[in-house]
Amino acid sequence: MATPTPQTAPAGGLRERKKQRTRDALIRAALELFTEQGYEATTVDEIAEAVDVSQRTYFRYFANKEDVAFAVQEMVEARFMAELTARPATEAPLTALRSAVMVAWDDIGSAIESVIPVELHMRSYQMIESTPALMAVHLRRSSELEEQIARLIARREGLDVDTDPRPRVLVAAFCGVMRVAGKIWGEGPDCTVASIRELTQSYLDHMAPAIDDDWRPAR
Repeated sequence: MATPTPQTAPAGGLRERKKQRTRDALIRAALELFTEQGYEATTVDEIAEAVDVSQRTYFRYFANKEDVAFAVQEMVEARFMAELTARPATEAPLTALRSAVMVAWDDIGSAIESVIPVELHMRSYQMIESTPALMAVHLRRSSELEEQIARLIARREGLDVDTDPRPRVLVAAFCGVMRVAGKIWGEGPDCTVASIRELTQSYLDHMAPAIDDDWRPAR
């Protein structure tokens, strides 16, 4: 009887996993170098060398240094957008936004950890906030994301975002709260996902009271 030939995984699957490992390694190496010696001082050659690949290989995955600096943040944002898109149509806009971000944080930690330690993600966030060139990109990306979210909320509600200001106003307030929570988290001593999730929930809890016209305690 002939010996059975071992079953192997499809070549495409193996290639994709290898490509993903290379991409993840480049992200980790880049963020470690950026946070240790500075974004401007780090070259693409240094990042490629840290992963033992060529500069040409690096550019197969990222167009420039900016792309790799925001790679994990882009993953987090994509996870949030997927959750928001999946929220029930019956939910009110703010409820949908809040639910989407809280559900996303429930499992985004493991997704981040599959690429880089959460502690490195926090240091990268601080690095972006303190690097003028990256901060300008961060603000541009945030503005673009807010517009995407506002248009998604408008579609959910059957509104025209260009004639009804409510989606953009609500999203601006929501994203402002998220930025404050992220800034406080980045400056704090606890770099865990549980910490930013709790901080996010607390700040969202204060969103409605903060908008209230009267902040003075009752007499």
